[in-house]
Amino acid sequence: MNILLHVCCGNCAIFPVKELRAQNHQLTGFFFNHNIHPYQEFRRRLETTIEYAQQVKLPLLIDDQYLLEEFLAKVSSDPARRCNYCYSSRLIKTAQQAAEGGFDAFSTTLLYSRYQNQSEIIRLGHQLAEEYNLTFIGQDFRSGWNEGIRISKEMGLYRQQYCGCIYSEKDRYHPRANAT
Repeated sequence: MNILLHVCCGNCAIFPVKELRAQNHQLTGFFFNHNIHPYQEFRRRLETTIEYAQQVKLPLLIDDQYLLEEFLAKVSSDPARRCNYCYSSRLIKTAQQAAEGGFDAFSTTLLYSRYQNQSEIIRLGHQLAEEYNLTFIGQDFRSGWNEGIRISKEMGLYRQQYCGCIYSEKDRYHPRANAT
């Protein structure tokens, strides 16, 4: 299949790209991550994604709109549900891009992260696939977590320490009371 792969960052793309290519899929990466804060972090993740894509010869589409105000307006009234908006907004954009670009399917590197809600991402992906007449590849890539980390270090890629939004950065330095 010809798959458009939403790429949240270069590091998280390593294992999914390897796995999907091993399954003989044709891949194109798609960078759209309007949730990342601050802007310097956004730029650094974009540059790392470009660097990774060049190293592995992954065609890459980029939507580099920095829509911080839009993201904050959508999540500020209920920050605890921010991830649902974050998943849906990026998957919607990916499904639209896939449909417009003539792709057969789409997926996301969010399915690589141990920290993301797999079932919600997969649910949204299948819902959007039906809406846009595409296939959603909801493969669980978490088994490659350690391999992806090792390879990213070998490649010398910048490795971020939080998912990207201002709330996750806050949680990194000021953990919630109920976190373990």
